[in-house]
Amino acid sequence: MAKLDELQDIVVQTRRDILRMVHKVNSGHPGGSLGCTEFLVALYNEVMDLKEGFDMDGKDEDLFFLSNGHISPVFYSVLARKGYFPVEELNTFRLLNSRLQGHPTTHEGLPGVRVASGSLGQGMSVAIGAALAKKLNGDDHLVYSLHGDGELQEGQNWEAIMYAAGNKVDNLISTIDRNGQQIDGPTEEVLPLGNLKEKFEVFGWDVLEVAEGNNLEAIINGLNEAKSRTGKGKPVCIILDTMMGNGVDFMMHTHAWHGKAPSDEQLANALSQNPETLGDY
Repeated sequence: MAKLDELQDIVVQTRRDILRMVHKVNSGHPGGSLGCTEFLVALYNEVMDLKEGFDMDGKDEDLFFLSNGHISPVFYSVLARKGYFPVEELNTFRLLNSRLQGHPTTHEGLPGVRVASGSLGQGMSVAIGAALAKKLNGDDHLVYSLHGDGELQEGQNWEAIMYAAGNKVDNLISTIDRNGQQIDGPTEEVLPLGNLKEKFEVFGWDVLEVAEGNNLEAIINGLNEAKSRTGKGKPVCIILDTMMGNGVDFMMHTHAWHGKAPSDEQLANALSQNPETLGDY
């Protein structure tokens, strides 16, 4: 197991990457990216069983699918810091002809990205398909997916959630980023989601909750617990309580930074709260 302080260094540097990427092009989604930083750092650097290199088939290794693709800044940073592509390429975020578009795409062949995402509500279906393919191939590795809580307002999710339980897709771990915010305001004001744990359980899933969704140790423990529940006839759901904008005080406790870039002054403030650990690109 990687030391928690080593993982925390990656977290802090990833926050810097997110902030600098979005600021440079005055475009992107920093809030949700910051809220999921600890989760993705833990997933890629501690939890998933990954092969060296990258290929689209992903046989004999765990797979991850990002459904809420607008949080691409954190995804790109984690992939780059893991060695999937040069960290310097983060400089090209959202530029014309870049492989790092605002929502992840596959046609440019960016290592680490297996599906175009960002059309909300579709990632669950993709993850289920990949999980079923692993079963057909006799591959006992797992499929992970990440979804926003506001994204669950899309109906296709619930068709997929019903399908996964009905077909015993028990090699799937889907995490819900429950930050309680979406582009137009708090989820409970836009369209209340009710009791997500009970909803997933009624649909036939095994559900666990991680109350400290920005705590590395709690996340790792939750993911390992989820892994222990796979292979028992039910898909597994993690409800992860996170803070949008975590790590930057003025971006927290609000939906305002869902899709807004910081000014020069705000960037300096945010970076001062997250001192450089692994070297800026």
